[in-house]
Amino acid sequence: MIRPGTLPWLIGHEVRLAWRGRPRGWGSALILGVLLGLYILGGIALAIGLRDTPIAPRPWLAVPLFGMTLLVTSLMTTQAMIASQQTLYGARDLDLLLTAPLPPRAAILAKLLGIAASVVTVYAALLLPIVLPVATLGHPRLFGTAALLIALALAAAATGLALTLLIAAVAGPRAARTVGQIAAAVLGGAFFLATQIASHSGSGTRRSLFAWFAEHGIGRAGWSLLPLRAAFGDGTALSLIGLVSIALFVAVGVVLERRFLSTYVDGGMRLSRHRVRSRGLAGLFHASLRRTVFAKEWRLLARDPALLAQIVLRLVYLLPLVLVGMQHRGGDGSFAPPLAAAGVLIASQLAGSLAWLTLSAEDAPELLAVAPVATGVVRRAKLTAALAMAAPFALLPALVVAASTLAGALVTLAMAALAGLGTGGIEMLFGKPGNRAGFARRQKGSVAAGLLSLFVAAICGGIAALAVYWLIR
Repeated sequence: MIRPGTLPWLIGHEVRLAWRGRPRGWGSALILGVLLGLYILGGIALAIGLRDTPIAPRPWLAVPLFGMTLLVTSLMTTQAMIASQQTLYGARDLDLLLTAPLPPRAAILAKLLGIAASVVTVYAALLLPIVLPVATLGHPRLFGTAALLIALALAAAATGLALTLLIAAVAGPRAARTVGQIAAAVLGGAFFLATQIASHSGSGTRRSLFAWFAEHGIGRAGWSLLPLRAAFGDGTALSLIGLVSIALFVAVGVVLERRFLSTYVDGGMRLSRHRVRSRGLAGLFHASLRRTVFAKEWRLLARDPALLAQIVLRLVYLLPLVLVGMQHRGGDGSFAPPLAAAGVLIASQLAGSLAWLTLSAEDAPELLAVAPVATGVVRRAKLTAALAMAAPFALLPALVVAASTLAGALVTLAMAALAGLGTGGIEMLFGKPGNRAGFARRQKGSVAAGLLSLFVAAICGGIAALAVYWLIR
């Protein structure tokens, strides 16, 4: 019914590709379906309860909603940059589309729409099951929230692709992937860093970001009031935001068409440096198996842009907590327990990711299988290397906690080590074989293994927080 080669047909093609990439396991689909069903039922119950209650845009909502809009937009842009890099450097389906008798511009716009749909999915799943029932049962102006979310997704997709193309133009095809991944990670945590900078600037007293916005009149008048008005269905605000988002979306797809095509072509090149090792092949081998495995995994870490981005992203998220903890040292120590829990959680998550990379995403498993070394010895060495990579992320918050309680810092380190061992052991037992490219798509094993790892991390983080709280009270 849709003519092949048109924009709607290409959008349908993107939908089919996304559907094929869905998780295949019935267990994960069942768990997600049950959780989503319960969430939708909760939204319907809330809508019935609020059916006769007036809902209007209150002035006190303006500043928090503006801040949440900035946060969601920054995270969407980060995801759009990662999806754009996957389109340019990963999936090569554009080879067929760009050689077909159809306008390249249509293929680019379809890809942009696919990126917008991918970045809005999580936020739509969290927001729409609550908002749509409430809007349907008596509050139709709240449909503006869904329209605002779509406009933000379009703007974020266009901005993410434009930033990716800019990085490729500046850094060149050799370094574009690594620089782009790290830039996306920094952008993802930029909002949290800005929160800490704003909340500690000026008088020296700690304030929330919302208070800083209110002091400077941001979110209460003028253009910064548009998100609140649009979320509650104001036609003028929705028209302005929608026109800006659509104009930005179309401009990126049309104006940057040649840049997109040239970057895509350059992304298919396999450039490499030919460098003669001063130590020859002897520098690739070490006296013991453990040292050899360590050197191999660290070398692969330096060559993996996606992994570097994940490490930088965790560091960016951890830095605000560390900065706040340093400013609270010498006080009542009230920030030490949550910092201990956050340090354990972040270190355990990173340990699990690195354990999956070293154990399950081995590029040459057949070579290790025929090596004259016991498989268990190799796997334990690889797990040790993964835990050593994650160790600095447990050490940093523990050093800050030590300013309030030395014993609490030791407990935090112990719990982080235990959580890392637990998540690593779970990956060793339940991890499924994969490739390193699957790391960017979070294909890291079964849902059961992920839930069990999260449970272990939560228990260890809770124990660390309770121990630090008991020691400083």
